[in-house]
Amino acid sequence: MAYRCTIRNNNYVFEDLKTVLAKASPMRSGDVMAGIAASSYEERVAAQMALADIPLKDFIQTDIIDYDSDEVTRLIMDNYDKLVFQQLSHHTVGSFRDWLLSEAANTETLTSIAKGLVPEIVAAVSKIMRNQDLITVAQNCEVVSRFRTTIGLKGHLSTRLQPNHPFDDEKGIMASIIDGLLLGNGDAVIGINPATDNPEKVAHLLMLLDELRIQFKIPMQSCVLSHVTTTLQLIEQKAPVDLVFQSIAGTQKANASFGISLSLLKEAYEAAISLNRNSASNQIMYFETGQGAALSSNANEGVDQQTCEARAYAVARHFNPFLVNSVVGFIGPEYLYDGKQIIRAGLEDHFCGKLMGLPMGMDVCCTSHAESDQDDMDSLLTLLSVAGCNFFMGVPGADDIMLHYQSTSFHDALYARKITNKKPAPEFASWLYQEGITDTEGLLLPTNELKTILLNSTL
Repeated sequence: MAYRCTIRNNNYVFEDLKTVLAKASPMRSGDVMAGIAASSYEERVAAQMALADIPLKDFIQTDIIDYDSDEVTRLIMDNYDKLVFQQLSHHTVGSFRDWLLSEAANTETLTSIAKGLVPEIVAAVSKIMRNQDLITVAQNCEVVSRFRTTIGLKGHLSTRLQPNHPFDDEKGIMASIIDGLLLGNGDAVIGINPATDNPEKVAHLLMLLDELRIQFKIPMQSCVLSHVTTTLQLIEQKAPVDLVFQSIAGTQKANASFGISLSLLKEAYEAAISLNRNSASNQIMYFETGQGAALSSNANEGVDQQTCEARAYAVARHFNPFLVNSVVGFIGPEYLYDGKQIIRAGLEDHFCGKLMGLPMGMDVCCTSHAESDQDDMDSLLTLLSVAGCNFFMGVPGADDIMLHYQSTSFHDALYARKITNKKPAPEFASWLYQEGITDTEGLLLPTNELKTILLNSTL
């Protein structure tokens, strides 16, 4: 089915839903490289105008990637809540945007519609929104996940403490963890990207983190971000796996390039539940995504990178995750060229994830060869803090010396909490106070006994 729009006597025809979605996307280098971006600003506006008039029903009746050949499409179409969607089915993309920005779309209402939304609808409406629209709606969403800490409550802002080391040196990792804990970081998870996927080394790191948690009675979750097959092997050995991590994407082919399938994720989910480490909620999955992941493996199926990203959120949602985050600028300038594109993509990703009911965090990051700098990262961090992002990364000095990219620091988390008047997760905030790291108002104290104890016992 073709979609049309006329601007200044110029007639624009978009041959199908996939095309109009791609042409309506704000400018980004990945779509240009894929040959699917709008050829001019006017064509982009025309596509956005055409998109605004498309009924939401069209997204249910049309597969932008073939149902029979793509298991992600089958997951989406077989699992959205059809009764909930019926409440929204009278809308066009444009009227849905207007409703989302109305007083009727409060936190309770947005929570109630999440499972009725397919990712293509969420991606579509984001494309006709200004940045402030994306922030406004996301801020109204509250998606709470629970393990040993409670993440996503309004008035709270959490962090993943990311103590990576280029050769998994135990002392180097522990030094970073101590630094992060003493600056109030780690309430979402202490998560290590291992330099090697060797099962023995990953198991050692898991034991290291679990012993730290037990010794100091820290309300925390740990994760070593190995491939899901390695984690499965360690679960069989009864290793202390809190969270199963995996990078995911929005097409079957892209997930295959990661060495995964939906059946493998289901196997890992069920195996981790059998460990009974979070029986209260069974939220034991941690997913990372990023715009450009599908295109980078030549698996985008002609779909724009932002819509592919939203489809990845449908995969995440299916497995009841504890944490999800986009590593928004990590893949590089081939996909998000500069600070402007990274900022826009970060707001889109957060909006789409939250609207679909995900406990959404963000790795506010960039690579050293992107046309972006620390000021761009500060801007995105601030905007997402206002938008109600569940968690950010806490990296020593904001410079990940193992993955070689720029992220956010322990001090950045303090800044974000201060300007938005937010605190860490309640359980973690209580621990910080009890250990003398913070005062009754949550402010850091200059010295504390725990610092000496941690240093003497772990290094």
